[in-house]
Amino acid sequence: ADGSVVTWGTAMGGGNSSAVAPLLTEGVVQVCGSSTAFAAIKADGSVVTWGSAWGGGNSSAVAPLLTEGVVQVCSNIQAFAAIKAEGSVVTWGSAGCGGDSSAVAPLLTEGVVQICSTIQAFAAIKADGSVVTWGTAWGGGDSSAVAPLLTEGVVQVCSNIQAFAAIKADGSVVTWGSAGCGGDSSAVAPLLTEGVVQICSTIQAFAAIKADGSVVTWGSAGCGGDSSAVAPLLTEGVVQVCGGSTAFAAIKADGSVVVWGDARGGGDSSAVAPLLTEGVVQVCGSSKAFAAIKADGSVVTWGDARGGGDSSAVAMLLTEGVIQVCGNALAFAAIKADGSVVTWGTAGCGGDSSAVAPLLTEGVVQVCSTIQAFAAIKADGSVVTWGSAGCGGDSSAVAPLLTEGIVQVC
Repeated sequence: ADGSVVTWGTAMGGGNSSAVAPLLTEGVVQVCGSSTAFAAIKADGSVVTWGSAWGGGNSSAVAPLLTEGVVQVCSNIQAFAAIKAEGSVVTWGSAGCGGDSSAVAPLLTEGVVQICSTIQAFAAIKADGSVVTWGTAWGGGDSSAVAPLLTEGVVQVCSNIQAFAAIKADGSVVTWGSAGCGGDSSAVAPLLTEGVVQICSTIQAFAAIKADGSVVTWGSAGCGGDSSAVAPLLTEGVVQVCGGSTAFAAIKADGSVVVWGDARGGGDSSAVAPLLTEGVVQVCGSSKAFAAIKADGSVVTWGDARGGGDSSAVAMLLTEGVIQVCGNALAFAAIKADGSVVTWGTAGCGGDSSAVAPLLTEGVVQVCSTIQAFAAIKADGSVVTWGSAGCGGDSSAVAPLLTEGIVQVC
C-alpha cells in the first residue's frame, strides 16, 4: 500500500534489485517484466529498471526520458517500450528486439495510445488509427508489406510469438510477421474482411471471433491454426476463445467448450467431453493443458498430465467453490470462495504447494504466476510464494517485506 517493491528470484532474471533499492521504497504503481528484467512505473511517472542489462534491466541510455510522465510500459523477451503522457515512446534493451526504435523515431514522438509485442518486436497504435512497428523484421518489426492498410482505422492489435494481427474499425483484419505463425492470413482472407470483434492467439496461430459468433483460424496447423476438424462447431455461438501454447478452447453461449490444436497441448478434450457440454463460464490455459470453471464452481481439466491436465489428485477439492484459476507453464492454482488455494500439475512449477499449505487455507484474493512459480496475495496484504525457487517461488530473502501492504504482484 505504501508503493514499495520487493523482488526475489535469480539475480540475472531480475530477482536482485539492490542497485535500485532506494528508488523502490515508495510510489510504485505498476511493474512490467521482460524474460530477465523488470521495469516499475512510479506514481510520479518515473521508471525504475533492474535485472539483466541485455534484457532491459539497464535503462541508463534513456534515463533522462524516464524521469517523469510514463503511463504504460510494454515488454517483449529482451526489450521495453514506454508510453509517455503526451503519446511519445521511449525504448531500451536489446536493439534487435526493439530496444532501439531510432528507425521509426519520428513516428513515435506523439499520439501513441497502445503498444503490443511479439517475442522480438513491437507494434504501436496511434490515436489516428495508424500502426508503427519496429524490432526484428521476421518477428513483426517490418510491416512494410501491409503498410497501406495500417495508416488508419486500427482499433486493436493482437500478437503471438512472431506475428501480429490488427483489427480495424470496419471489422477487417491485417496480419504481418512470420508467415508460419499467422503473419500470412491469405488462406482465410475472404473471411477476415469484416465482422471480426476479437482475436486470440497461441504461440504460432490466431483465432478470430466474428460478430455472428463464428471463428476463423490461421497460422501453424499444429498450434491451432487449422480448426477444420471442429469447423461445424465454430460457425456460431462462440463467446470467448482461450489460447494455450499450442491449442485453443472456445466457450459457446450454451456453456459448452470446443477445442482444437495439438492434442498433447489440450487440443483433445475427449476424456472429459461429457463435462464440457454445458455450464462452463471460464477457461484458463497452461502451456500444455486447460482448466475450465463451471457455473457450479467445479473445475474440469484436460491436456498433458504434467502440464496440469490431470487434476485427479485434488479432484475432491475442485467439485465446488472455485472462483478463479491461474496457470503457469506446467501447473495451475485455483482460488476458492473461502480464500483457500488448490494446486496441481508439475510439482516443481508450483503444482505442489504443500510447503506453504498452512498459509493457503484462507484469505487469498489473487494469484499471479511466473513461468514456473506462483505468488498469492492475501487479504491482509501479505504474499505467499511457491514453485521453482529460481523463478520467484522462494521469497525467503525478502520475507519480512512481504508480510503486509502488498496490493499487486506482477
